Amino acid sequence: MTLEVRDRRITEVVGAEVKVDRVATGFGFTEGPIWHRSGGFLIFSDIPGNTMHKLDDAGVTTTFRKPSQMANGNTYDRQGRILTCEHATSRVTRTASDGSISVLASHHQGKELNSPNDIVVKSDGGIYFTDPTYGRMEYYGVKRDPELSARGVYRVEDDASRLTLLADDFAQPNGLCFSLDERRLFVNDTERGHIRVFEVGANGLLSAGKVWADVKGEGEGGPDGLKIDALGNVYCCGPGGLHVFDPEGHSLGVIRVPEVLANFTWGGPGLRTIYLTASQSLYRVRSFMPGLERICGP
Repeated sequence: MTLEVRDRRITEVVGAEVKVDRVATGFGFTEGPIWHRSGGFLIFSDIPGNTMHKLDDAGVTTTFRKPSQMANGNTYDRQGRILTCEHATSRVTRTASDGSISVLASHHQGKELNSPNDIVVKSDGGIYFTDPTYGRMEYYGVKRDPELSARGVYRVEDDASRLTLLADDFAQPNGLCFSLDERRLFVNDTERGHIRVFEVGANGLLSAGKVWADVKGEGEGGPDGLKIDALGNVYCCGPGGLHVFDPEGHSLGVIRVPEVLANFTWGGPGLRTIYLTASQSLYRVRSFMPGLERICGP
């Protein structure tokens, strides 16, 4: 069974016939996929492989960056530059069009960040990221003790002038995404198995955090990558595959994936292909509902 139907509306989102195809395999642990619309290619991370890969429109995979500092999550800023969370260095970096790399965040109050994990950008240019401790573990990072007591959610300004701790009461914060109107920020907690939602103030700060949905099901995996589609449905990696929720938090169903799913993004013509980074492999599945343009590349 590829599609687990919990609410018949799931077929209006992804279609009644869902086929998950493996595109490439042989990696250590894939993560951080981002689609470049004008170039028609996908970039994704292999954390233990210390490499960022590029998949072109012919299905050929080449090296985009090596070493990648054990890169995890990636996204684009409003100028189309790549933002990357690095496990090995505990940094958030930006790659300019000429390939030069600058550091946006590395320390909070004089202490090294844990290991920035996933990242999104608000329309005002503010950069939001999660900072669990996974990148301080063997295989997924460089084993070392944390310097910070909190595993938090942060905002760093586009010019790197200010880093703000927004929430510090997570067990292990991971995926995050904004609602369509950017008035809410969804953040999941892998260890606690749920998605929380926060109100986003005009100043970019968060308030009124509460549990929005539990991510439950059969199979391996926990809450990880988190994004929304063009209508505001929320997708979250979880047990057994990709869980789909309506904008009110009702579970519609699960796209079952053969390996533990870590992250995903939309790409291809019309942004109707979902690319799935799952353990050692990269998969894709066609969807009725397109992805949100603002989370894809230039």
